[in-house]
Amino acid sequence: MTAPLLITGAAGFVGFHLANALVDRGEAVLGVDNLNDYYDVHLKEARLARLEPRPGFRFIRLDLADRAQTADLFARENPKRIVHLAAQAGVRYSIENPNAYIDANLVGFGNVLEGCRSIGVDHLVYASSSSVYGANDHLPFKETDNVDHPVSLYAATKKANELMAHVYSHLYGIPTTGLRFFTVYGPWGRPDMAYYGFTRSLFAGEPITMYNFGKMERDFTYIDDIVDGIIRVLDRPPTPETGNHEGSSAPYRLYNIGNNQPVTLETFVSTLERITGNVAIREYLPMQPGDVPATYADIDALAAATGFKPTTSIDVGLEHFVAWYRDYYGIS
Repeated sequence: MTAPLLITGAAGFVGFHLANALVDRGEAVLGVDNLNDYYDVHLKEARLARLEPRPGFRFIRLDLADRAQTADLFARENPKRIVHLAAQAGVRYSIENPNAYIDANLVGFGNVLEGCRSIGVDHLVYASSSSVYGANDHLPFKETDNVDHPVSLYAATKKANELMAHVYSHLYGIPTTGLRFFTVYGPWGRPDMAYYGFTRSLFAGEPITMYNFGKMERDFTYIDDIVDGIIRVLDRPPTPETGNHEGSSAPYRLYNIGNNQPVTLETFVSTLERITGNVAIREYLPMQPGDVPATYADIDALAAATGFKPTTSIDVGLEHFVAWYRDYYGIS
């Protein structure tokens, strides 16, 4: 029996799209998710309802913070390739509920690493975040930049994941690749993300909140480009020779994965106005704790290693998202 490719967080935004793409190319995919209620569980269930009938996909509901159940999963299924996307997301929520981040992002990730060690996997790809750059004001963000000053607990847990993965790569020779995602958006996205909330408010005629008085920039990355990048990385496990060599000989890599074209918040909202046909009621407020004014990915390393090149403009990406949003919520 062929070992399945394990995707954790398979009912999530990125996990759902990645699972579909890998099933499309003939992979046997095992999806795991705990379906927590951080955002609308019905949306997660709707994603799964599209995935579960597909030949080649199986789903197990499981909380990776449960050490015994996670150990049993690895022992029983013996996955050789893993894309770990399960995590407690959100910068601002980490201020309200820090324990959720400790449980999911630290304990859960530690259990996954132990599972990888116990069976000897071929490659672990895991989600990090652009938030690790924290107070860094050098743009564009580059993997060699200092990331020792996070400004949210969420960012700190993602930096911890990178360090934990390096230890397991160094001690046990497990090939690991961390991907620092930059503001992923698109159909079936996360309702807690700003673009989703902006769209909801535009259709409802409600104010949209623009923090830092609208003086924000984000490297918005369309979901199809993200999935393409993940698969390119998945197919190229690092070796001691191709890993990061900054004082380390472990089979370990870190990459930025973004669009490399930051967009101002004002431009983003104006684009949504044009696509929806509605005018935004803007409410300008100061910067929120834990947030940063700009993100901008240097993707040269990922492009050199895999040929990654994002192709979706913000106009096209938002058109696809708004079309999905209208259909999903029944808006004419």
